Amino acid sequence: MLGVFAGTSFQVRDEEPVRRPAANDDLQSCSSVDVCRIADPFGGPCPGPNRWGGRRPLYRLRKSDVDEIQFTFSPEFDQAVTIQPDGFVALKAVDSVFAEGLTLTELHDAVVKVYQRALRDPEVSVILKDFEKPYFVAGGQVGHPGKYELRSPTTAAEAVALAGGFTESSKHSQVVLFRRVSTGVVETHVLNLKAMLASRNLEEDPELAHGDMLFVPQNRISKIKKFLPVSSLSTFFTPAQF
Repeated sequence: MLGVFAGTSFQVRDEEPVRRPAANDDLQSCSSVDVCRIADPFGGPCPGPNRWGGRRPLYRLRKSDVDEIQFTFSPEFDQAVTIQPDGFVALKAVDSVFAEGLTLTELHDAVVKVYQRALRDPEVSVILKDFEKPYFVAGGQVGHPGKYELRSPTTAAEAVALAGGFTESSKHSQVVLFRRVSTGVVETHVLNLKAMLASRNLEEDPELAHGDMLFVPQNRISKIKKFLPVSSLSTFFTPAQF
């Protein structure tokens, strides 16, 4: 398009209009260019894939967690509470509140509700002061059996590496993963880490959850090794069997 301003001609480039999604439009159907324009119509950097991903779930309180409850206008009710084995927390001057499994926001709402019987429009803050750090346990034929913190997303193969790797006696084709899904219910999964690592395919390498236990059993040859002469081992057994 040719324009004229104060006797001077200039060229105006026709810009493609910025596409804005309708109320029921799905971002998945937009091209990468469209998504970038929606994020920043003035040409800013395109957001990475995590920008549009779902957020991780909020932390839910567990037994033995310690929470600090503060009252803005009634500091005499300030208190630190510990979630008891039955899941309740004992509060000053009011009934106990069930807290296990709640988020901090849900506990805040429960505390406000119960204190409305004693205070007028209580203004409350709930702060998580201490909690059990997420962990996993590695046992059996690993270099350093024990309990390890889950500081970041960790797979079964990575957990074995953190625990010192496999020992010479390990049967890494039958690693057992124990996962508690509810009270009295434990899932058991047998992982063939030997085949997984040999094929360099880690798609089936599961990510550990809080409280998981990995157990690496002892292989057959190590169980009977002490009963056989050294010269007999190569005669009856081959590494491929294990």
